[in-house]
Amino acid sequence: MAKVIIVANTDYFFLSHRKAIGARAISDGYEVIVAAKATDPAKVAEIQQMGARYIDLPGNPTGRNLMQELSTFRFLSRLYRKEHPDVVHHVGVKNVLWGSLAAKAVRVPGVLNAVCGLGVMFNMPLTRTAKMILRFIRFGASRKNALMLFQNTEDRELFQEYGIVDDKDCLFAKGSGVDLEEYAFTPPLPHDKTIVAFSGRMVEDKGVKVLVEAASLLKEKYGDSLEFRLCGGLSTNPNALSAQWLADHCDGSYIRWMGNRTDMVEMLTQCDIMAFPSYYREGVPKAVIEATAIGRPIVTTDSVGCRDTVDEGINGFLVPPRDAQALADAIEKLHLNPEMRLDMGRASRRKAEKEFDIREVVDLHSSAYKSLIENSYKRKGGL
Repeated sequence: MAKVIIVANTDYFFLSHRKAIGARAISDGYEVIVAAKATDPAKVAEIQQMGARYIDLPGNPTGRNLMQELSTFRFLSRLYRKEHPDVVHHVGVKNVLWGSLAAKAVRVPGVLNAVCGLGVMFNMPLTRTAKMILRFIRFGASRKNALMLFQNTEDRELFQEYGIVDDKDCLFAKGSGVDLEEYAFTPPLPHDKTIVAFSGRMVEDKGVKVLVEAASLLKEKYGDSLEFRLCGGLSTNPNALSAQWLADHCDGSYIRWMGNRTDMVEMLTQCDIMAFPSYYREGVPKAVIEATAIGRPIVTTDSVGCRDTVDEGINGFLVPPRDAQALADAIEKLHLNPEMRLDMGRASRRKAEKEFDIREVVDLHSSAYKSLIENSYKRKGGL
């Protein structure tokens, strides 16, 4: 039985973004191991109930301590040497960095590296640290029988510019996909207010402060007819917002912090507009493609990853990053035009059906695993 190890940042990230891929691999007959930081025993149990083995990944998913980061490399090296996987699948730039180096050192037969957003460190112009990380990734990824999966063209072009990957070794999936049956199109519900939702970690780079500022700009005119809902938990990210900041800026009625939500379908069904003003270098934000599937207009930034969710003026609006006034103007336009919201919502659903179907994402990964395993068998494990 072929063995696949999927390395993700956390247990909840694996479940929210890669569960369907792991489940398909199990149904395809592979032994699947999930290595991720444990945050919740219930989530670990859910992964195990799928039929996967779970291994707790040490370290801090958002940490920047070099010694702590090197411990991740050492841990993965020992894990790969012990388990002898046929394929390792690294999800996220930190796991791609350390996992590629470990896989090269241990001579793992096949590697799939998934770049699902690079974060603010890789905003242009690149810092010296960002350039150094790309050089290390290039060293780790320079090997036979390795594939690199991207979610947007800008990330792919950056990696090609630094000589990390050739076209023949590139795969492309526009985001992590959405279950179009679970996230079924739902017409807006009748209520007295226009509800604007944001879903994501409470991190400054995700544009939370910009959205709160935009809401403040609209409050005098529309305080009785608009409501802003911030859905997402606190984070260990260095740019995370504190519970105190959220308490100070969310009044519980006009601007509401809803905390971490597991009922995303219900939350999106209840909203009228998805606002996602991130200037974090996204892959393709999953919360936004879920909103497109439900059938909601999108207001997001004209920045990497985010722009892939909107056809300007068709299913929503793109605004400049960090521009609270432009964000407020776009929200106001949708607030005052319910027919526009409905038309754009229908366009969002069509876009989701065409571009974000999770079945296509799962099929792509299944084919990638099969190709890597077949190639490694043909080469009899030689690198």
